[in-house]
Amino acid sequence: MKSEVIRYLEKHGFERFEPKAVLFDMDGVLYDSMPRHAIAWQRSMKLFGIDMTEQDAYLTEGARGIDTIRLMVKRQQGKEISLERAQEMYDEKTRQFHQMGEAPLMPGIMDLLGHISRQGLTVGVVTGSGQRPLINRLLTDFGDFLDAGHIVTAYDVSRGKPAPDPYLMGMQKAGTQPWQTVVVENAPLGVSAGVASRAFTIAVNTGPLPDEALTSRGADLLERHMTDLRDTWDTLFK
Repeated sequence: MKSEVIRYLEKHGFERFEPKAVLFDMDGVLYDSMPRHAIAWQRSMKLFGIDMTEQDAYLTEGARGIDTIRLMVKRQQGKEISLERAQEMYDEKTRQFHQMGEAPLMPGIMDLLGHISRQGLTVGVVTGSGQRPLINRLLTDFGDFLDAGHIVTAYDVSRGKPAPDPYLMGMQKAGTQPWQTVVVENAPLGVSAGVASRAFTIAVNTGPLPDEALTSRGADLLERHMTDLRDTWDTLFK
């Protein structure tokens, strides 16, 4: 057994590790979409007097969009805004994002999903997004591996990442316990959520943040690219 798995079992006090489901984040994991999201965040928030940098976009990735907006407004303007106002601002961010066209699939993801499917594992998606066009695209692009019953969106939970709730909901939909679940994330908040859910959490650093931004959140394994995870998957989870 790989040393990372042994450390995981010891950390949580589990007796065994029996993967039955793999829960993927969406942006930056399934799709190479984060550069476009970062641009959309910067452009849209500027309209509301919020200075949001590229680093802000990556550091808050995975959280519900309305939560990110309320945080930024509170931090920069010193006021609380309603959920309705945050939703209006998020709608503008969504509009800006979709103006840039569809993001490409992350290199290596289809091969990785093929490996996972052949092992008989359930595939789920846990995303901080609630945009219906993106959810529909998931089913179009990954319909051979994924169904609507195994997708968790921003509107399925009241607390988004870094709380464990989204991944706990993913486990509920997959019918698994933490020691039967693998989480694949690329964002600090997402890694925190996966670790808090006690699933085996793999961080894949597909963005510009330093590795430490992910490992410091407690990731059980770090990979640099989705293609690296594809190439090592079978040795990790036979």
